[in-house]
Amino acid sequence: MKDSDSKDDVLRQSERQFSLLVSGVTDYAIFMLDPDGRVISWNPGARRIKGYSAEEIIGRHFSQFYTEEDRRAGMPDRALEGARRHGRYENEGWRVRANGERFWAHSIIDAINDDDGGLIGFAKITRDMTERRAIEEQLRQAQKMEAIGQLTGGVAHDFNNLLIII
Repeated sequence: MKDSDSKDDVLRQSERQFSLLVSGVTDYAIFMLDPDGRVISWNPGARRIKGYSAEEIIGRHFSQFYTEEDRRAGMPDRALEGARRHGRYENEGWRVRANGERFWAHSIIDAINDDDGGLIGFAKITRDMTERRAIEEQLRQAQKMEAIGQLTGGVAHDFNNLLIII
């Protein structure tokens, strides 16, 4: 009996530590979905990024995080099917917060299976990449402007050389 009590204590301690770890993460939305795609757990990072409290979102389908266009195109179903078939689905795209604001997200959905290989749900991790995407776009624009400046400078130099000859 003592040995099983010890194993139970270790298991409870491990579960508590895992719960504290997930609760402490606020830069990532970490939550679980049932096999049909309904939210069954919600961490503080998910609340911060997506804007829903656990009470508002648990039991609702995760497709509401997708844009209307992506829902019509079947993206949520394809994401779950991809995770179901391959064990993992990963992508980036526009998602929607509780207040309707769009944000650029990097998402991973991992299938969670029981010991017999049966699907019991999905683990979903989302990171808000909006700021990074904006910075990358600014960098691309700056690089384009620099290239145009170099091209214009080269053309002006060549034109000046022609004028000198004339």
